[in-house]
Amino acid sequence: MKLRLLLLPVFCFIVLGSTSALAQKNKIDQLEAQRLEIKNQIKQINNLLFSNQSKQKSQTSLIEDVNYKLSVRRNLIKVTNQQANLITRSINTNQKKISSLRDELTILKDNYAKTIRNTYKNKSNQSRVMFLLSSNNFRQAYKRLQYMNQYSKYQKEQGENIKEKTLKLQSLNLELGQQKADKDKLIAENREVQKALEVDMKQHETIMASIKKDLNKYTAQIKEKQKEAREIDREIDRIIKEAIANSNKKAGAKNTTAKSSTTFALTPEAKILAADFLSNKGKLVWPVEKGLVKVRYGVQRHPTDASLSINSTGVRIATEENAIVRTVFKGEVLKIIVQKRGNPTVLIKHGNYITAYHNLKKISVKPGDKVVSKQEIGEVFTNGDGETILWFSLYKNDKSVNPAEWIYKM
Repeated sequence: MKLRLLLLPVFCFIVLGSTSALAQKNKIDQLEAQRLEIKNQIKQINNLLFSNQSKQKSQTSLIEDVNYKLSVRRNLIKVTNQQANLITRSINTNQKKISSLRDELTILKDNYAKTIRNTYKNKSNQSRVMFLLSSNNFRQAYKRLQYMNQYSKYQKEQGENIKEKTLKLQSLNLELGQQKADKDKLIAENREVQKALEVDMKQHETIMASIKKDLNKYTAQIKEKQKEAREIDREIDRIIKEAIANSNKKAGAKNTTAKSSTTFALTPEAKILAADFLSNKGKLVWPVEKGLVKVRYGVQRHPTDASLSINSTGVRIATEENAIVRTVFKGEVLKIIVQKRGNPTVLIKHGNYITAYHNLKKISVKPGDKVVSKQEIGEVFTNGDGETILWFSLYKNDKSVNPAEWIYKM
């Protein structure tokens, strides 16, 4: 019982150590997946934002793009450093294990050598027989025979133990070599990223210096774009409220309720569709095949003028020229907004959820059309700066929600 109590802390230590090592390896694997994802994001940035050098971008557009690339590069450096630090910890842990194993093997080999020498001295069958015959009685002879068998078994176990620990040591040495190679590779790659970051920072400084010379002009341009965005938001808001009122009216609600209600009165079919849409939260497809989010959802500081802020009711996705816009889920085309200023917007209803696709140049659907997931509804407009940006928003009833929580890996 005492022996069990003494061994319990040792066993717990081994189990906890193994669990910790596994958790550390899982974390390293997660960071590696994240690092590769960020590297792919940088490739997309270069392909979608910086590949077309023939078209001269405006300074405000260029500073937004460079700012975005800087943030992604900094994130890559941060993740790589975290990964390198974890690998360093694993290397230190393995070095301690290797040192401990070597000490154990030295002791085991010394003990094994002693047993081999003793066996060699008493190896003759005659010696064994004499050892048994010299017993005082049968009971003693039986015990001596048991001892001889146990000694032989112990010797074999020692040999197996040495073999097992030698193989483990070889495996740890290989793992250690691989870890050191991985770490060296990460450090080398991070140096290259750091150099690229410095180049981007110099470009950022140059553009900002140019903007500051005529900040009033650029601020006026930004405010004009923000005004256009607010007009679109107001029109979408008006259409959704109107659609809510109509749904309540059709459901037989009183006029006062219909006017004041902020939620859709759903038919049984619409309820099923809404529930289906909700169950796919975080798994919805992207509205374009290739794209990256240039402007996030919510309030954020403007990259050109720190005194201004962006209040985005959706996300702005940079994509390739002539990019096809597709539905993120099945539903029904609620409305197509065509304004004097700005490009068309398509609204699609999914029960009590609405998705909005703005800044289109071609539209291939009409109000009332039933659509399925990934169905083409138009193409994204490309402006004079060579920018192809889709404005995508998502609403639950009349309130906007963050599309990044709904679209897969946004």
